[in-house]
Parts: sequence; structure tokens; C-alpha cells
Amino acid sequence: MNIDEVFLFVIEVVGTIAFAISGIRLAAVKHFDLFGAYTIGLVTAIGGGTLRDLLLDLPVFWLQTPIYLAVTGISLVTVIIFRKVLVSHNRLLFIFDAIGLALFVVIGIQKTLASGYPMWGAIVMGTVTGSFGGVVRDILINEEPLFFRKDIYATACLAGGVVYWIIDLFGGSTVLQQAACGVTVIGLRFCVLLFDWSLPVLKYETPASKKREDDKI
Repeated sequence: MNIDEVFLFVIEVVGTIAFAISGIRLAAVKHFDLFGAYTIGLVTAIGGGTLRDLLLDLPVFWLQTPIYLAVTGISLVTVIIFRKVLVSHNRLLFIFDAIGLALFVVIGIQKTLASGYPMWGAIVMGTVTGSFGGVVRDILINEEPLFFRKDIYATACLAGGVVYWIIDLFGGSTVLQQAACGVTVIGLRFCVLLFDWSLPVLKYETPASKKREDDKI
């Protein structure tokens, strides 16, 4: 491995830990058993990268080394040991999810560009890498996927990708592009937490739903 490959590998492992902890934490809230919690953590961590590699016709990353399975196991043990802190504080979940999201967006963009695809495709793949694991997680735990809610989630991934692209156009270094992309994603997610930022909601009231509301009055 060269330095760039080692750096991306480290980012991917750290992102895996962050996403796995966020998934396992939600599984604990839902009272899943240990195997169920491990499965949710693993799916959260590898779901986006798996879809990315399949779409790019690359070897699926987690099938090349068992480290991602092991890291998820370590994340499960971490949640078990520190469950009082990790499970009871919603903001910790938010932090881990934001970190994992940012790191996986960077990984998705880098791998797509390395495969010879254009920047717009890399931004799409970065969004897929960052958000798809969370979609599968929410479906498995019977929650409305965060991806489809008014919270700025996929939009944060896209914004991070656009910032990456802009810095690339101005000749910025790869490290600067990656850092700016990650900071943008995390920054937007924290704006959701601190300032309650959200996207407009598409609403349509059917005659039946309006009648039900009128009947309540």
C-alpha cells in the first residue's frame, strides 16, 4: 500500500467504527439481542460501501479482509461496556453518525475518482456510500429512513461533494479537498442539531384526510 491507500484505509476503518456504534446503539434501544445488534452495526457500516463497489464493478471492500467484521465486533463490545453513556445520550449517536457519514462520503468520492469516473459520478457515489447503510439500518429496525426525512442528511453528503469539486477546480490539494468535504458534511449535520435546520416538506392533503381533521374540530 502507498501512503494514499493507507490513509483511505484508516479513514474507512474509523468510519466503520463510527457507523457500527451508531447502528448498535439504535439496536440496543430496540432491545435486540447481541447477534441482532452486531448485524445492525455491520449493515450500517458496510451497506453503503457494498452498494458503491457493486455499482463501480469493484471487489467488495469488506470481502477482501476480515478487519471490518472484527472492527464491528469491537464496536459491539464498546457499546456493551459503555452502554450507560452511549445508549442514553442521543447526541452521542448524532456525533458518531455525523463522523461516519463524513468519512464515508470522502471514501466514496476518492474510490470513484480512482476508478476513472467523472466528479459528478463521484459525488453521487459519495452520497451512496455515506447514506445507504443508514437506510438499510432504519428499515431493519422498522424506522422511517433518515435519508427520506426533512433532516439534512443526503443533502449534507451532496454539499460535501460539491465543496470537494470546487476546491479541485481551484487546484487545491487532495488533503484539503477531503478535509473540506468532511467538515462541510459534519458542519451541516450539526446545524441540524443546533439550529433545527431542515428541508421543506412536500405535503398534500387528500379530501379524506381533510375530512378527518374537520371531524376532530
